[in-house]
Amino acid sequence: MTTKEIIYVGDPMCSWCWGFSHAVEEIYTHFNDQAPLTIRLGGLHAYETDPMSDDYKATIRHHWEDVNRATGAPFDFSFFDREGFVLDTEPACRAVVTMRSLHKEKTLPFYEAISRSFYTENKDTTDVETFKVLCEEVGADPEEFEAKFSSDDYKELTKLDFIFCQRTGATGFPSMMVKEGETYAMLTAGYQPFENLKPILERWIEVGLAGFSQDAGHA
Repeated sequence: MTTKEIIYVGDPMCSWCWGFSHAVEEIYTHFNDQAPLTIRLGGLHAYETDPMSDDYKATIRHHWEDVNRATGAPFDFSFFDREGFVLDTEPACRAVVTMRSLHKEKTLPFYEAISRSFYTENKDTTDVETFKVLCEEVGADPEEFEAKFSSDDYKELTKLDFIFCQRTGATGFPSMMVKEGETYAMLTAGYQPFENLKPILERWIEVGLAGFSQDAGHA
């Protein structure tokens, strides 16, 4: 029997991914036993080096407002009072890659904890100290996490996730693909409520990739 897998491509500091979190949880709950969920990281604003300007803040705030209206996801808009913040999402992505290597079963709750901390608690999710607190929340060893997170090896592994997303065409976040054998097909490129995705996934579980019209290729 061909192995099936659901691949969620996102960034824990992506606002539409935060809005998509309920759908991801539902997909995990309903389908993980039949098609395990794997998170791959896209690096929405990876390697940013400049502090956010007022214009940049206004653009990002507009996105947050759109996500809030469309999905009901909560936001702490006091984030925009910060001065000198660099919106580099590589550390948050690397944190998830690190947790995935240590405890794959904790990856989704850890990913969602980073998003929650950033969007509703105004925590600095570019700082390893924030991630160490979240490690304790999900029952992982903070010191073991930090050793791997800070290493060059895990910086390179994170880059490989970014390359994977580019090669499979999952360049907008959130995206979700299904994998059957070595073939990928795009389930959604962008936010969709669970109710829209559930029947498609049910059909895929039943009949395979015949239920999909778009092949995302090979990686």
